[in-house]
Amino acid sequence: MGTSAAAGSNNDQRLQARHTAVTRTALVGGIANLLLSVMKIGVGLIGHSQSLVADGIHSLSDLATDVLVWIAGRQASRGPDDEHPYGHGRYETMATLVLALLLLAVAIGLGWDAALRLFSPEDLLRPAWMTLFAALASIGVKEWLYWYTLAYARRVRSDMLRANAWHHRSDAISSIVVLIGIAGTLAGLPYLDAVAAFVVAIMIARIAWELGFDATRELVDTGLDPERLAAVRETILNVGGVRDLHMLRTRSIGGTVSTDVHVLVDPYISVSEGHLISVKVEQELKTRIEEIEDVTVHIDPEDDDTAPPTMGLPSRRETLARLAAHWANLPELARPRRVQLHYLDGRIEVEVLLFDTDAHQGEALQALTERARAAIAADPIFAGVSVYRGVTHRNGAY
Repeated sequence: MGTSAAAGSNNDQRLQARHTAVTRTALVGGIANLLLSVMKIGVGLIGHSQSLVADGIHSLSDLATDVLVWIAGRQASRGPDDEHPYGHGRYETMATLVLALLLLAVAIGLGWDAALRLFSPEDLLRPAWMTLFAALASIGVKEWLYWYTLAYARRVRSDMLRANAWHHRSDAISSIVVLIGIAGTLAGLPYLDAVAAFVVAIMIARIAWELGFDATRELVDTGLDPERLAAVRETILNVGGVRDLHMLRTRSIGGTVSTDVHVLVDPYISVSEGHLISVKVEQELKTRIEEIEDVTVHIDPEDDDTAPPTMGLPSRRETLARLAAHWANLPELARPRRVQLHYLDGRIEVEVLLFDTDAHQGEALQALTERARAAIAADPIFAGVSVYRGVTHRNGAY
């Protein structure tokens, strides 16, 4: 079913908020990384600290990450179009996966370097005390960037920003390793730096795995977890008029969830009531399940998982022509007020509403009904006929 104007406005606001969050965090992170890289490389060269120079190069490489986040965020903030009817949220998912791979590369690099230094302690230089203050400054700035970016990630529910926040924290942790290494070297414990670096590399690799695993699950259209899916089912079943549901499917798209479901209702309700039920289902899901952004509801008069198929039955135009042929000798049914067709259980039930006239009352109406049933009895597509006399309301409707 179509999305309401209010839902469209809310979606536009969400996309704008996400775009603002991505732009701000990328800009702040880019400036901070540029300043930190210049400071750490400069102080590292002057103070003879190889680890601080390497950490500075690491911060410089983070500028590319910030650019990636900004580009992906701009794409993801665009609304649906002809080529992307579900929006551009998957750009954010792809960026999250790339960030996870970058984190994994950082972890492998740190672990490899730590292993080499464990067996070659003579390669370590004796750094100056000033390098300790540069490492401390890097830790403080990177930890602040982590919390700053994570706050925006939680506000707009962005896995990409969460991944970038953890990237900042991995930088802070690597700076802690540099700090420990420098202090350990100054204190005569050269192995301390390498051991700490290896432990941190394992921690970063674990973060990369979690982020990459979640992004990959989203890219292959993995649905909600069983607990959230149970909440979705309960929400739908609590909507008035819903008898049951089946074919419930969900998938994640850039931090939001798209849902489609078949809802079983009373087979004899009007089209407008069925539409109202579908609207209620959509509204309840979007209100009660925070991450759900898009809902498609298919109204079923019977459970098509178990009911006989109706695909072989004729359309309304064909059915009315068929009825007219059967009832050629029943002029009373030639021009009815309304004919309702119920495609149920693999056959068609017919309801005929006549105009409100004295000629169709009591026994006469019952006799007409019996004649109409007898006329179609030999046709296997029809399950039965009911004939009613219309009742005039004040507005003239029947």
